[in-house]
Amino acid sequence: MTADQDGSGTAACGEPELSDSLKTFGAVMKALREAGGLTQEECAARVGYSAAYVAKIEQGKRFPPEALPGRAAEALGPVAGKVLAAAARSLRRKAGLASWFLQWAGIEEEAITLYAYECRGIPGLLQTEGYIRAVFDRRLPPLSEQQFEQQVAARLERQELLAARPNTSFSFLIEQAVLERQLGGPQVTSDLIDNLLTQGRRRNVEILVMALKQHDHSGIDGQMYLAETSSNSWFGYVEGHDSSTLMADPKVVSAMLQRYGKMRSQALSHEATVGLLKQIQGAL
Repeated sequence: MTADQDGSGTAACGEPELSDSLKTFGAVMKALREAGGLTQEECAARVGYSAAYVAKIEQGKRFPPEALPGRAAEALGPVAGKVLAAAARSLRRKAGLASWFLQWAGIEEEAITLYAYECRGIPGLLQTEGYIRAVFDRRLPPLSEQQFEQQVAARLERQELLAARPNTSFSFLIEQAVLERQLGGPQVTSDLIDNLLTQGRRRNVEILVMALKQHDHSGIDGQMYLAETSSNSWFGYVEGHDSSTLMADPKVVSAMLQRYGKMRSQALSHEATVGLLKQIQGAL
């Protein structure tokens, strides 16, 4: 999803201590799993997460969800549950910019509903490789060649969510101005529109454009992301300059949901969105 940073401005270079802690947590979880005689696939089935998600937690690439220690206690025994609970509390005491993104990335991967409103750039899950490279090529301070390729690869990997989670409902609201900007040039924009049209044909994906001239607009507070978990809890997420915030307060998230719902009604219809996208593409 974007979220736009993919941890690039935070987790990748901002908090090495947190990254080390996540790797330690993952190593502990792997050791407990192996001591219990379970494969990653078997453990994933018992704790109720995908095998790929469990693998990323063990590799230190994802912040462990709050429910993990409790579920691990049922799968691996009460001692394992207590060990992981203590380790998770230590992680949360160190929570900072990087951890907020990592927590959101985990929520995003397991979400049954995902909403995104973008007024700055195309949502990460919908970006083409050309657009991704245009984004990171303009990142300041500049990235090294290795960092650049790592960030491109990480964002491309995240995009597998659209195909990997056919039962997740995805909704994207995108400002027309983002497309009119033509970041990366006309060809990058044309390829991007092709991708939006293709992804928008998926049964579980909705892509709507907010018209450039819109007198009635409830998104004045800016970009936001919303996700519903399998337990029907909702979380909100926003990003700024090298900063990000995960919202779990029901009142705050409820207000965000109200705004998103209103903007959904203010955006162009699916048919009008497709027509506008083709019109913008034809004028390139």
